[in-house]
Amino acid sequence: MIKNSQHVMHQKLHQIKESDLKKYSLLWSTECNTHWKSIRVLWRTELFSYKAMELFADEREKGVLDMVYFLGFKQGTVVKIGEVVFSTVFNVLGNICFSKDMIRLEDEKVGIKMKENIWRFMEYSTTPILADLFSIFNGVDIQGQKKKKAKECLDNLFKVWEGIVKERREEESLSGSDVKKQGDFLDLMLANGFSDDQINYMLLEIFPAGTGTLTSTIEWAMAELLRNKEVMKVLYSELQNWINSNPIKESTIFQLPYLNACIKEVLRLHPPIAFLPHYASETCQVMNYTIPKNSLVFVNLWAIGYDPKLWEDPFSFKPERFLNSNLDFKGQDFEFLPFGAGRRMCPGLPFATKQVHLILASLVYHFEWSLPNDGDPLILDMNETYAVPLQREKPPILVPTRK
Repeated sequence: MIKNSQHVMHQKLHQIKESDLKKYSLLWSTECNTHWKSIRVLWRTELFSYKAMELFADEREKGVLDMVYFLGFKQGTVVKIGEVVFSTVFNVLGNICFSKDMIRLEDEKVGIKMKENIWRFMEYSTTPILADLFSIFNGVDIQGQKKKKAKECLDNLFKVWEGIVKERREEESLSGSDVKKQGDFLDLMLANGFSDDQINYMLLEIFPAGTGTLTSTIEWAMAELLRNKEVMKVLYSELQNWINSNPIKESTIFQLPYLNACIKEVLRLHPPIAFLPHYASETCQVMNYTIPKNSLVFVNLWAIGYDPKLWEDPFSFKPERFLNSNLDFKGQDFEFLPFGAGRRMCPGLPFATKQVHLILASLVYHFEWSLPNDGDPLILDMNETYAVPLQREKPPILVPTRK
């Protein structure tokens, strides 16, 4: 699938070129070439296929149970819910990739530092610069030290799993070793002859993309539910009626119609990506516009979600609009594209949707939520800051009380 290469770190981190990110990448690559297709097939068959999702369902459910248990000890105190969700998802991905938790939820400073580093990397890597809009500036970082800062983030992130990869390689290289395979994604990459660089860049996509979008979506969901008490009551009632006879399981919680509607409404108002880039491999015509070859076209997903021609009362949080509706986020309905569409649609959609449903259902069912000092949720700051994913300008600080 991908050519074998020496099992040696053959480049120093500070020597990695910006082009390597596209060379080894699925999400950052602008071309849908053979290499890109092979990586996408690997993701879809080994990470996010139905079989893979079933295989790792226990790890995802355990991660959420650990989160609920941890929050139980935090009741009555202020919690940065985004930090807790981030560490939870990071651990879930850690178990899928390395068969181990990566962050102890009690080590809040470690989780915060990791989250900040990933957010910085996403910011430096995705914030548009002049070269994105005007090709004459290609290769020139006019707006400062963007490349240098991005490389610093790369260095810090690679260190998270460098030791794990090295140790696993050494185990495999032992002559006559009967080392038991973990059966995780790292084993799969090693079996396919991935170089250290290829592993680094593969994981560099999985962890930031997985943790970033999920954390941001849960933060927005909790803020919207706090501001809309009647919606919170209806959602809790649905969960209570269902869970009285069914445990909170990933396979069943996905079936709840009002929970589904709430998550869709959150994604309409707060899509993970505000501007979805698409690359024109050939000159083409779109709505009487000529799109030149090699152009980068940005689809404004945020504006689509607020378009009054498509949505009645678009600025209001109304999950009911999705009840008895066939609109879905699988890329077939162009008025609702939070995960994109076509070949460049987010390959992690199956993971993201299952995990969001499970986390949000667990937070709402197990805890009452309030602002510090019984603050009024209606004055909660709902301003956005441009980034990938689209983030809250001020992450919510909440107080959980166990139900």
